[in-house]
Amino acid sequence: MKKYYCLFFILLLTISCYTQPPIESVLKKYNTESIPYITVDSLTKRNNIFLLDTREKAEYDVSHIKNALYVGYNFFNIETVTNKIKNKKSEIIVYCSIGLRSEDIGERLKKAGYTNVTNLYGGIFEWKKKNNPVYDSKNKETNKVHAYSKFWGKLLTNAQKIY
Repeated sequence: MKKYYCLFFILLLTISCYTQPPIESVLKKYNTESIPYITVDSLTKRNNIFLLDTREKAEYDVSHIKNALYVGYNFFNIETVTNKIKNKKSEIIVYCSIGLRSEDIGERLKKAGYTNVTNLYGGIFEWKKKNNPVYDSKNKETNKVHAYSKFWGKLLTNAQKIY
């Protein structure tokens, strides 16, 4: 019997070493919360907001949240935002896959003088997990979400993963 407990413990330890931690752990580890979070549930109740997708164009084209403005990450240009959002007090919500890249872009928006910027907690992965719709490049609802990579894709549930 001890042999089985020992094997079970080794199996459990092995599995835990190769699984991705939950989004909460990743966000705690990598984000500073310099941009306050907004939850998916709170976002669904908001009107008159600017929703900025800070992922790469290939990710945005697979799917995005309805009416989100693509601004990108690697080639983010603040003028893309300043040309579309003139009022620096406008409510802006940034998002990416889970909330890491969007925090960086949120910080850049704050440096540019925008005062009402929040970061979608858990990003599009959490949005989809809560059964909210996403739209492809033709603005048709889809179940596909770009998972960024196999590593980060482990955090994506409730969607067809595209790489």
